[in-house]
Amino acid sequence: MRRLVFAPLLLLALAVAGCQGCARPADRVVVYSAQDQEFADGVFADFTAASLLTVVPKFDTEANKSVSLAAELEADASRPRADVHWNNEILATIRLARKGVYEPYTSPHAAAFPAWTKANDGTWQAFAGRARVLIVNTNLVPEADRPKSLLDLTDPKWKGRVAVAKPQFGTTATQAACLFEVLGADAAKQFYRGLKANDVQVVAGNKQTATGVSEGKFAVGLTDTDDALIELNAGKPVAVIFPDKDGHPSHPRMGVLYIPNTLAVVKGGPNPAGAKKLIDFLLTPETEAKLATGGGFQIPLNPNVTADMPKALLTPSRVKAMAVDFDKAADLWDETQEFLRNEFAR
Repeated sequence: MRRLVFAPLLLLALAVAGCQGCARPADRVVVYSAQDQEFADGVFADFTAASLLTVVPKFDTEANKSVSLAAELEADASRPRADVHWNNEILATIRLARKGVYEPYTSPHAAAFPAWTKANDGTWQAFAGRARVLIVNTNLVPEADRPKSLLDLTDPKWKGRVAVAKPQFGTTATQAACLFEVLGADAAKQFYRGLKANDVQVVAGNKQTATGVSEGKFAVGLTDTDDALIELNAGKPVAVIFPDKDGHPSHPRMGVLYIPNTLAVVKGGPNPAGAKKLIDFLLTPETEAKLATGGGFQIPLNPNVTADMPKALLTPSRVKAMAVDFDKAADLWDETQEFLRNEFAR
């Protein structure tokens, strides 16, 4: 009988001994991050140095990171493991907020950000955006012939010469839902059907779109600023175009689409105090400046940020930004996804 009592006690003692030095929830912050690891790691290191809190990030693959992390947060809602969600796709953030995954938090560092970057219920804060842009191969397309509007891509002269990432995923899917909101469903469907009829080349992702253009496989690609700027800064024969930067004569709400990163405290996470400290740190001007200049080319949304950004990177203050209601675009997500699946997933 004594052996039966002793065995559990021994196992407990071993477990405690084996956990000596393990970080307690109060000593660490768990972050589910869709930001590229190569850019997020440096920011997390700065936070740890300033706060003495260890950051435990969970990243995922380039192809499905924002989707899989969002699904995991939803699945873990009854027993959350994450403290902070750093997302790079705002519509998924809005949908998660509606499902009760986040708890409201207004950081004191959010005050300087524009009103459109804030959730109405305080559950998320947007910062550090990317723009949806066109990348053009300058050897294949003379300057006078380059498209100025997103809608120009349905012109027959671009037949078979335009590349785009899979429309149902990532920022390409976000752009589609935003176009459904801004143009109306009928005009948006007409645009995507026009792309398909124009033999648009669908590739794996935004990076593959940008590199395909830089290598001369395609004349024009629809991608994000970070992927386009990497090719431009590498000296490849490309130019970056911010489509509809002066507006569109037939669609007054058209303009450059900026898709921000978002930050949210996960409801019921193990370290809510640490989560708020990390969000406060990430919303500082210094962090946005680092994300802008450290190779990730994230566009600061705090107007007080000063950063030596590439000249090709246009901030919302320098162009006409798309007048999109992200909440309404999130309402249209399911309709948009069904349409894109029917048109492009065959």
